[in-house]
Amino acid sequence: MDTRQLLIDTAERIFADHCDKTVLDAAERGEFPESLWKVVRENGFHELAMADSGVDLKDAFAVLRVAGRHALPLPMAEILLANRWLQNASELTVIGRLEGGRIADVPWAQAAQRVLGIDWDSGAGVSAPVSAEAIETDRNVAAEPRDNLPAADATQLGLNEPAFEMLALGRVAAMAGCLERILELSLQYASEREQFGRPISKFQAIQHNLAVVAGEVAAASRAADAAIDALEGDRFALEVAAAKARVGEAAGIVAESAHQVHGAMGFTHEHQLHHFTRRVWAWRDEYGNEAFWQQRLGQHLAGIGADKVWDFLATRG
Repeated sequence: MDTRQLLIDTAERIFADHCDKTVLDAAERGEFPESLWKVVRENGFHELAMADSGVDLKDAFAVLRVAGRHALPLPMAEILLANRWLQNASELTVIGRLEGGRIADVPWAQAAQRVLGIDWDSGAGVSAPVSAEAIETDRNVAAEPRDNLPAADATQLGLNEPAFEMLALGRVAAMAGCLERILELSLQYASEREQFGRPISKFQAIQHNLAVVAGEVAAASRAADAAIDALEGDRFALEVAAAKARVGEAAGIVAESAHQVHGAMGFTHEHQLHHFTRRVWAWRDEYGNEAFWQQRLGQHLAGIGADKVWDFLATRG
């Protein structure tokens, strides 16, 4: 068994055992999942992206996909990359957007000891301690904390990697996993729910919706794989642009079709579907939405000229 599959299998077992609907509901009420975080630390998953971890960076992003499949209420992408860039995993460190004198959209700032602020445009970064008294709490549409705080006592952070693109790839990986779970839930519900004496999966309209979901999930998974495979390559930023746009597009279609399959049940708080659909709705807008990345990709294609577009599309790496 290779390293990546071993990590995936281990992460799957840990997250399945320690991240259930009770944990997700509590996190959405504002309770930091301390027990889950303890297990993640004990198994060293917060250190996977560090240069001296012995793990390929692509494998770390594969674990983020598993985290998305379980709607993990921890900002794993931010934790992994913060530890990578600081080369220090002794504190809970997360990442937000540096804008002026503050750091915005910080996941779980109230539970962190340190926060990195990254300027999306320039790629410059700072490291700052967290002052609990200065935090302005906020949430995204999935009820995940997205806090704001001043960049007080910040020190400059030297970054030699495309931070914004790597954070966007973190969302791509998590969304791909989340979409896979939505498909699984839809297939399970359609096979178990009966109407007029037979499973609703036998009805043509339901079969059509499931086929749409399956096609979109397959496309999103392939786009995510391509972007992860391009890590540290010359086309990395462009592959991330294509993946974030494609996976974001799939998120809207899959969530809509999955709720149609589930009917009214899928909209209830008691059912777990909403934990996944609300996350893909939220994550598609974080670190650039589809329009943002489509514009970047379009600008590149316009810049190379019409005669070179096919070569660009047909060439890998």
